[in-house]
Amino acid sequence: MRYEQPNTRIQVIQKGLIDYKEAWEFQESIFNELTETKVHNRELDHQVPVPNYLIVCEHPPVYTLGKSGSDSNLLVNQEQLDEIGATFYRINRGGDITHHGPGQLVMYPIFDLENFFTDIHQYLRFLEEAVICTLASYDILAGRYNGFTGVWIDPETPRARKICAMGVRCGRWITMHGLALNVNNQLDYFNNIIPCGISDHAVTSIAKELGGTSPSLQSVADKLAEEIATMFGAELLK
Repeated sequence: MRYEQPNTRIQVIQKGLIDYKEAWEFQESIFNELTETKVHNRELDHQVPVPNYLIVCEHPPVYTLGKSGSDSNLLVNQEQLDEIGATFYRINRGGDITHHGPGQLVMYPIFDLENFFTDIHQYLRFLEEAVICTLASYDILAGRYNGFTGVWIDPETPRARKICAMGVRCGRWITMHGLALNVNNQLDYFNNIIPCGISDHAVTSIAKELGGTSPSLQSVADKLAEEIATMFGAELLK
C-alpha cells in the first residue's frame, strides 16, 4: 500500500567520519522514532507524515557480519584485529560480512517505503541502479551480477569484481542499513575476510578503476544522493 498523501522528501544527514557503533545507534534511534510515528498514526484521524532520511558517512576500519553470514568468513582473530586497528560487529542487517573504512562512501537510507512502494526487492534494485548511474558519470561501466546483491564491474565474467556492497533491514516497511561504495579506500582490508561470503571474486574501487585518481568522497556522495532521489521520485532536503 501507499499513503494517500505520501511524503516524498528525503532529509540528508551528513555525519562525516563516525564510529560504526555510534552510527548504528543513531540509525536505531531514527528507526524507532519513525516506527512510533506509524504506530501512533493508527490512533489519529489526521495522520502525521512519516519522514525519510539519508545518512551519509564513512567509518574507521570495521568489519560487520549480517544475520545470514558465517563467522568463518572473518579470517583474523581479535589480536589481529587490534593490530590493524579494526573492530568487528555482528549486526541485524541481511547479508554476510563486509568491511568499512575511510575513503568508502556509506549511505544509510531510513525510508518509510509506504511513502514510495512496498517491495523490498524493488528497493534494492533502485539503490543498485542509483549506484550504476553514479558510476557511469565517472565513465565506469557497472552492472548487476545475477544471483548477487550489489554493484559489480564486468559482471558475469571471470573478471567480475564488486565495487558496492548492500545489506538492509526492513521492519514495518521502514528501512535501515544500506550501501557501501568503494571510492578511494584501502582495499587490503578486504584480504582479512571473504567479502559477502564470495571467495572467488575481487573487490575494487572508483580509484582503482580510474587508475589511481578519484573524485572526492563528497562529490560522489552528492551525485549518488541525487540519483537515489531521482529513482524514488523524491525531493532532497540538504
